Amino acid sequence: MKKLIALILTAALVFSFAACGKTQPSYTGMTVNVGMLKGPTGVGSVYLMDGEYEDTYEFTVTSEATDFVAKLSNGDLDIAALPTNVAASLYNKTNGGVQVIALNTLGVLYVLENGDKINEVSDLSGKTVYVHGQGANPEFVLNYILEKNGVSDVNVIFKDPAEIVALMASGEAEICMLPVPHATTVLMKNPTVHVALDVTDEYEAVTEDSSVLTMGCVVARTDFINEHPETVKKFLENYNASVEKVITDPKAASELVAKYEITGSAAIAEKAIPDCNLVCITGDEIQPAVEGYYNVLFNANPKAVGGFIPAEDFYYVG
Repeated sequence: MKKLIALILTAALVFSFAACGKTQPSYTGMTVNVGMLKGPTGVGSVYLMDGEYEDTYEFTVTSEATDFVAKLSNGDLDIAALPTNVAASLYNKTNGGVQVIALNTLGVLYVLENGDKINEVSDLSGKTVYVHGQGANPEFVLNYILEKNGVSDVNVIFKDPAEIVALMASGEAEICMLPVPHATTVLMKNPTVHVALDVTDEYEAVTEDSSVLTMGCVVARTDFINEHPETVKKFLENYNASVEKVITDPKAASELVAKYEITGSAAIAEKAIPDCNLVCITGDEIQPAVEGYYNVLFNANPKAVGGFIPAEDFYYVG
C-alpha cells in the first residue's frame, strides 16, 4: 500500500508538471551550480547533465554527500542531491539555510548473501554484515530494522562500497547491505550471490504508520530560492522531465548514467535503474511523504536528523 501511495503521488506530480509547463512564465536564464551524487540519487539527472534542456547547469559529481554540505553552506552550490537525513541535518545546522525542493529516491537498499542462510532479519543474528553509509540513511535504517526485530548482536563493518563489492565478488565476504547500483554490480560479478532481503519491505513490515522509506532528495539554498524562484521552478520542471525519461527508457538512459560516471558501466546502470525507485515528488506532496520517515529516524536516534525534526519552512512548496 505504501509503495502504491508513492506511485500515485508521483503520477499526480507528472500531471501537475505537464499542466504548469504550458503557463510557465518567461525568465532570464542563468548558470545554476548543481551537485549530484554517484549512485541512485544522481541517476535521474543525467538528461540535465547532457544539456537536454535550454537552461545552463554546471554539475559537480561526487560519491560523498559531505562534499556538498560545505559547498551548499558557502554558496559554491545552489542545488544538490543529498540523503534525506543529511538534508535535515544541514537544515538544522544552518538554521534553515536549505530547503528540500524534491524527493528523488525511495528505498534502494538490499541485503545480499553469498549463501542461503538469510531468509528473514532475525537470521542476521551473530553474523558479520558489510555496510556502506555510516552516519547516513543506511546505518540508521539498518539499526531501526534490527532493533524492531529484536536483533542486537550483528557485527556491522562499514567500508567503502567499492571495497564491499570486491569482497562480495571474490566470495571473501558472506553478507552485505548495499544500495543499487552497487548491489547490482555485486550480483553481476558473482552469480552465487543473491538478494536475501529487500530492506524497503523489511522497513515497511515493522513501521506501523504510513511512513515511506524516502532515502534521497534534492535541496536548494534558501537564499537562492528567494532570489531566483522562477529558476528553481524551471529546474524542477526539467528535472522531472529527466527523471521520467530515465524511468521510461532505462537502456537509453544507461549510456548517459555511465558517461557521467554515476555508475561504473552502462550494463550495470540498465539493470539497476528499475530498482532505483526514482521519483520526483515536489510541492505539497513532499512533507507528507518524508515526515513520517523523519519521525522514525528521530525516535531511533535524534542525531540522525541533526537533533530536531525540520520545521515546515524546510519544505519548498513552490
